[in-house]
Amino acid sequence: MIRSDIIRGHLDSIILRLILEKDQYGYEISKQISSRTKNRFQIKEATLYAVFQRLEKKELIESYLGNISHGGKRKYYRITTLGKAYLQETFKEWQETKEIVDLFMEGLE
Repeated sequence: MIRSDIIRGHLDSIILRLILEKDQYGYEISKQISSRTKNRFQIKEATLYAVFQRLEKKELIESYLGNISHGGKRKYYRITTLGKAYLQETFKEWQETKEIVDLFMEGLE
């Protein structure tokens, strides 16, 4: 299991990346995070919704109610144009961060 504090700083980008693929609702996103990481990383519901609030406040995503399913309307999230630009920026930052950390971690077993 990976320490969650290592990933915490990248949650916004991870969630934006998933929403970029298609509009999604919270539970769907948490399931994708678990399955794509083969359960090595799981996001708590409270954390996920805090990220949604933060991203919506910054206008990087917007929410809307989907069709009725299982007795209620699901809240879906879509990425905005601003969100796409922000994601590109964080991708460049990530590439650089990875290169720098790799410089110091190379050769360790």
